[in-house]
Amino acid sequence: MAAAGFEIDDGGPDLTLRLTGDWTATELGRISQRLDRQLEQRCVAAVDLTGMGRFDTAGALALVQASNCVLPESAWTQRPEAGRIYAMVEKLERESAPPPPRAPGWVRGFAKVGRGVQDIAAETTLSLAFLGRLIAASGSALKHPGRIRWPAWVSQTERAGLDALPIVAVTSFFIGAVVAFIGADLLSQFGFDVFAVELIAISVLREFAVVITAVLLAGRSASSFAAEVGSMKMNQEIDAMRVMGVDPFQALVIPRLAALLVMLPLLTFVAMVTGLLGGLLVAWTQLSLGPAFFIQRMVDIPDVGNHLFVGLSKAPVFAIVVAGIGCRQGMAVAGDVDSLGRRVTAAVVQAIFAIILLDALFAMTFLELGI
Repeated sequence: MAAAGFEIDDGGPDLTLRLTGDWTATELGRISQRLDRQLEQRCVAAVDLTGMGRFDTAGALALVQASNCVLPESAWTQRPEAGRIYAMVEKLERESAPPPPRAPGWVRGFAKVGRGVQDIAAETTLSLAFLGRLIAASGSALKHPGRIRWPAWVSQTERAGLDALPIVAVTSFFIGAVVAFIGADLLSQFGFDVFAVELIAISVLREFAVVITAVLLAGRSASSFAAEVGSMKMNQEIDAMRVMGVDPFQALVIPRLAALLVMLPLLTFVAMVTGLLGGLLVAWTQLSLGPAFFIQRMVDIPDVGNHLFVGLSKAPVFAIVVAGIGCRQGMAVAGDVDSLGRRVTAAVVQAIFAIILLDALFAMTFLELGI
């Protein structure tokens, strides 16, 4: 194999191009640019192919783009097969439409923003449609309790709730300990060590327990729901349900929603208890505030029951968000694995974002109500 090369003979009346080596995709290199510079827009009248080896469409394309004119058919009498390849490539290159002009950068930037807004609007519309169907299916389930699939509900309760109990308890314990460490370090500088109890109790009961539990279930259950429902959608099992007269919402969505509605408040209460235990342990070891003092001071906090109510009141809303987003993304899966992966990722991201957004709205609402 020899690299492609060329010589230009313009000593006579006509310009002659001598091709040497293999004019193939692997041997061309940057010869097209060199050939274009040396021809300088001049047309080739004859081609000498005695030194040319192999020839393919890549070599023909290099000649077509560089010579800026059509080589005569008589130039290919020595290699008619190369002439046929050249003629085919030259025709395709001549008849192909020019590439569309590239828009300026600022236009592409605005177009990308516009597509993002359009995607958000479409996603919002589909989510509202899903919510409407979910409300209708929930009303039908309450109207006809006999249609509820109790085995599926119990199974989802165990998988989404009881199996998540260890990770929720351990995470909340360490969150409570971290809050206690921060409070002990900060308040001890001002001599207000005893107020660490109020900091731990209010933050855990009001915010951290329910938010951490919901975020953990968003990463654990929302992704699981999206993957399970999405794989059934890929395998056309949901279509088979509809053919058999089974409502996919009653069979797939309602059991998962009911499971999280029951288990998320219970997991939130467990997270509160373990978070307080973590804070109590740190307060005992770092501030010498014993368990009896910690519990008594926590009980004496004004409106401690309201803080407990605020935390638990968010749990059902977060449960609906996590289950609804997970199942909605699963129902939107197309027929390929790439779509399944994107929908599972979207389920987790959207669920966590919705939890943080709703928690902020809850905080502002309760602040205005004085709760």
